Amino acid sequence: MTKISVLLLCLFFFSASGLVNGSSKHQKIGVFELKKGDLSLKVTNWGATILSLTLPDKNGKLGDVILGYKSIKDYTNGTTYFGATVGRVANRIGGAQFTLNGVHYKLVANEGNNTLHGGTRGFSDVLWKVESYKRDAKNPSITFSYYSFDGEEGFPGDLIVTVSYILSRKNHLAIVMKAKALNKATPVNLANHAYWNLGGQNSGNILDEVVQIFGSKITVVDSKLIPTGKFASVKGTPYDFLKPQVVGSRINKLASTKGYDINYVLDSEKKIKLAAIVKDHKSGRVLELYTNAPGLQFYTGNYLSNLKGKGGYVYQSHAGLCLESQAFPDSVNHPNFPSTIVTPQKPYKHFMLFKFSTY
Repeated sequence: MTKISVLLLCLFFFSASGLVNGSSKHQKIGVFELKKGDLSLKVTNWGATILSLTLPDKNGKLGDVILGYKSIKDYTNGTTYFGATVGRVANRIGGAQFTLNGVHYKLVANEGNNTLHGGTRGFSDVLWKVESYKRDAKNPSITFSYYSFDGEEGFPGDLIVTVSYILSRKNHLAIVMKAKALNKATPVNLANHAYWNLGGQNSGNILDEVVQIFGSKITVVDSKLIPTGKFASVKGTPYDFLKPQVVGSRINKLASTKGYDINYVLDSEKKIKLAAIVKDHKSGRVLELYTNAPGLQFYTGNYLSNLKGKGGYVYQSHAGLCLESQAFPDSVNHPNFPSTIVTPQKPYKHFMLFKFSTY
């Protein structure tokens, strides 16, 4: 079978599934819930987004630990990426351009001259198809899929993406992101953009939370937060979280960014490694993040301001923190970074496991 025949067959399949041009023809925006024990997860097929995660504190009191908008409509108009799946390439691509296999690609710039989280209409701003929904299974799960067409936001090649949310054990949330290129090599770097506040989404800021990040280096960035290609040790800097540190203890030293917004190079060589631990003393909640990704973007919600959230609560700067396991930013323009190129022969898989407990 010729390459053209294969492509036509794929397009026929996705047309029948309602996925041509990247969106589902027959599905509407919906809210789906998964429950296992005291843990309850709500997600939507708009942006394959986490809406809420409710779990007990040290006294058994349930609380929602993820920031979010007050209505689904707000998610379709929002700019904060609350809980969303971001891509085709998460984080930043410098100059909104790259060259791959001798071909120069110009992307949609949506942050000055750069591309952020996939462009103006990234994966967080599209309707995904519900592939499966197993709410009554031993390990409740839901899988969303999205067909990204050749040239979408400037990226090359047709791409099939799936995101699965799985409550695998008691107080465990696994997120599995997969992508397969149908015809061309293309960069892929998917991430989940949840804003966490272990004290509760309406409890104030995260400056008193204690964070440990298992990365001894960061990717150095310029004034626009684009990597220079160099690495720097975190030791002796405000970025040092090798030992547990209170988030707000040194944040005032990062005036130019109003807080943390940096990619850590994770140290472990293990396939699945512990990337970060977050503890909230007041609630006693603990989050541990394991991943197969090489990097972790740590962001402290620096530019949230008077944003009306769930239950009418108003979020201000540092109301939540993001732990975005992913490839390094702008990897496609830095040959010394781990490759983000996906081909028909080399699919993409990103695994995250969030373990929750109390102390």
